[in-house]
Amino acid sequence: MTHSIRQKLLSTAFFLSVLSAICAGAPAKRDSKYFAYIGTYTGQGSQSKGIYAYRFDSVNGRLTPIGLAAETVNPSFLAVHPNQRFIYAVNEVSDYKGEKSGAVSAFSINRATGKLTLLNQVASKGAGPCYITVDKSGKYVLVANYDGGSVAVFPVLTDGRLGETAAFLQHKGHGTNPERQEGPHAHSIDMSPDNRFAIVDDLGLDQTLVYRFGDSASLTPDSRLMYTTMAKANDGAGPRHFAFHPNGKFGYVINEMQSTVTAFRYDASDGALHPLQTISTLPKDFARENSAAEIEVHPSGKFLYASNRGHDSIAVFAIDGNTGTLTLIEYVSTKGASPRSFEIAPGGSLLFAANEKSDNIVLFRINEQTGRLTPTGKTLEVAQPVCVKFVAIEQSGD
Repeated sequence: MTHSIRQKLLSTAFFLSVLSAICAGAPAKRDSKYFAYIGTYTGQGSQSKGIYAYRFDSVNGRLTPIGLAAETVNPSFLAVHPNQRFIYAVNEVSDYKGEKSGAVSAFSINRATGKLTLLNQVASKGAGPCYITVDKSGKYVLVANYDGGSVAVFPVLTDGRLGETAAFLQHKGHGTNPERQEGPHAHSIDMSPDNRFAIVDDLGLDQTLVYRFGDSASLTPDSRLMYTTMAKANDGAGPRHFAFHPNGKFGYVINEMQSTVTAFRYDASDGALHPLQTISTLPKDFARENSAAEIEVHPSGKFLYASNRGHDSIAVFAIDGNTGTLTLIEYVSTKGASPRSFEIAPGGSLLFAANEKSDNIVLFRINEQTGRLTPTGKTLEVAQPVCVKFVAIEQSGD
């Protein structure tokens, strides 16, 4: 072998080794383009007609309006199927086809236009459904009925439609506040990271209940959701929504009526929640009426965000990664009235605050080092927005 040929081979080998090292260290390709779907209230003088949508680029923050994605009544809360092909909405009403119940709607997503097509609609089995989630397997949709004080589970059929009720649980009892807690008010239902437990916040009972969840088709309605344990809130606290820490070791409940967040240590073996701390979402000198609403942990696990309706703000907390406890960082005005919900956008750099009573969604930049929020100057005009959910758009060539 000549010297020149040997040198060329060595150069090629060196180039390939460098290229391999670069590729090995390169981050995996991440979706950057999404549909942003917005659930709303359509009644009581609202100009909304249902679910609205935008195209969203998480790299540059660009938003392009699609308009009305689906016309439907009071689709206040949405949930996206793990396969990103279907979206589910509660219809927050108290009378569905003459039954004292709300409804649940299933939609297919047009991957080209973002428009939604109604697949079917079923009774939620309780009045005033206000929260919906899809289990990790994508086999079931779970719903919390606020007025009815119950939770229900529905099978997802192969075409995305919802089947008949797979499980139903009626809560019983009342809390200490005769006006808000005269009976049970199931306000949210979320799945544990391993899909073995369903966590239900009941505002009317001052309880966060944990149910063992089974996703086998052979289970009966009575055995699909089995009571396991319960975490008792302070009297009159009104637990509303729940968020897991990404490490699965901690959980957080926002208490609507007392405007607090309770941190828990979570035991994945039996679903038990062990209280660690309760902290206010409000400044000490705030004396006006307030009700806390939404809670979310940043994907990094470093920060927790909680919304206040009345103070009209997002409370930002640092999370101690070892203990799970919270330390206040700041309060930030949502630049609107009554932030009923908010959502951290994919990528973790933006927060969408849905101000229900000022008919807008205000975007904030998240400082991923400090957790602090800064308004971007972007505002979406949407009538009575309640929640925001994102669906990844398939890229050509993927």
